[in-house]
Amino acid sequence: MTTRLLTLPELGLLLYMLRGKPEAERLLAGLPTARVEELEDGGMGSLQFVSGKQNRRLGHLLATTWYTDADGVAVLASLYADADGELFELDSWKVDDSPLQRIPAF
Repeated sequence: MTTRLLTLPELGLLLYMLRGKPEAERLLAGLPTARVEELEDGGMGSLQFVSGKQNRRLGHLLATTWYTDADGVAVLASLYADADGELFELDSWKVDDSPLQRIPAF
């Protein structure tokens, strides 16, 4: 899979989701250089954070938020850490399973 940096809308969403969380300062520091892979989710915007660690496992839920896509459809965004507390996945689910049009400004 192709890796890439986060887009500005993705960064804004993650900043919004992590604000006030105990581990926010540490996790936010790595966002500008974080590499991600887009997950095959029908275009809903889910991402997995790339790591050099082997055998990473899903850890715990860091944050969730709802927002409305440009077409008026609700989107649930859930941010997960791996078992070591590092960013693991941003799971996006649009309630009608259609592709994400855009992440709004947060």
